[in-house]
Amino acid sequence: MYAKIETMNRVIISPSILSADFANLEREISKVKEAGAEWIHIDVMDGHFVPNITIGVPVVKSLRKATDLILDTHLMIENPEKFVEPFAKAGADILTFHYEACRDSDHVREVIEQIKSFGVKAGLSIKPKTEPEEIFSFLSELDLVLVMTVEPGFGGQEFMHDCAMKIPKIRQNAPDGLIIQVDGGINNLTSKICTSLGANSLVAGSYIYGSGDYRKAIEGLV
Repeated sequence: MYAKIETMNRVIISPSILSADFANLEREISKVKEAGAEWIHIDVMDGHFVPNITIGVPVVKSLRKATDLILDTHLMIENPEKFVEPFAKAGADILTFHYEACRDSDHVREVIEQIKSFGVKAGLSIKPKTEPEEIFSFLSELDLVLVMTVEPGFGGQEFMHDCAMKIPKIRQNAPDGLIIQVDGGINNLTSKICTSLGANSLVAGSYIYGSGDYRKAIEGLV
């Protein structure tokens, strides 16, 4: 429905606007695009699934008008099925929801099918305490798996090395073309750990937006 998403055997950097200047989001997104970013990671939090509230559908709709970058939208919310259609129609290219937000396997599959029905790429995320084996049965139905290496809800947390060891387990069981994304504590050192283990997309917020040189920071991740 929206932009074509290709990995082409490279690492995709998805700067998280959670760490950007919210008063100047269009400018911030333009700056990371000029610095080499192809995706923008949008953290949607509801104050229930995670203990924080961030942005919603109106912001995604506004960002869609302001950029042609891939809108990589991470739903850290309860009842994700209620929000798939609004976010898809707002312009999200990828909708990633949480395995832990679903009541059972049938619920997970229903949300995946719902996302795809709008022509949007479907992603599934797991929190640090969730074992990767729990999502193996869904891998063939997904476009992306997001491995959290911090507890979701706030930016600037320290990278959890044990969580990175989920990456090769997922990669070994994944079909060709599955994007394995990592989010949490990503910097120029932890990024290399993740990509060496099989990740091909990295979310970075404070490392990029807190740097004085966005291009140097992005290049440092790959």
